[in-house]
Amino acid sequence: MSPVLITLLLLSISNVFMTFAWYAHLKALNGKPWIVAALASWGVALFEYLFQVPANRIGYRVLSVAELKVLQEILSLSVFAPFALWYLREPLKLDYLWAALCLVGAAWFAFRDRLG
Repeated sequence: MSPVLITLLLLSISNVFMTFAWYAHLKALNGKPWIVAALASWGVALFEYLFQVPANRIGYRVLSVAELKVLQEILSLSVFAPFALWYLREPLKLDYLWAALCLVGAAWFAFRDRLG
C-alpha cells in the first residue's frame, strides 16, 4: 500500500478519535464536572495520537508539512460534519458547504504542484 494511502487511512481513524475526544463529552458527559470530561477526553485522545503520529511520520516521507496539514483539516471536517449532524444533532447549515469549498481551495493550493 502506498504511503499516501496509509497516511489517509491512519489520519481518518485518528480523526474519529479526535472528534470524540474533543466533542463527545458535550453530550455524553454534559452533567459531569469538567475535570471528568477532560480526563475522559485525554483517554480517548491517546488513541488519536497512536494513529496520528505514525500517519504523519509515514506521510512526511512523501508529502510536505503543508500538504499533511491541509489533508488533516479536510479529513477533520469530513469526520466532524457527520458527527455534528448525527451524534450532536446540530442542524445542517449552508455554511458547512462554504467551509467545504474553502477546503477544496486549500487542497488545490497545497497540492497544485503535484496535480499538474
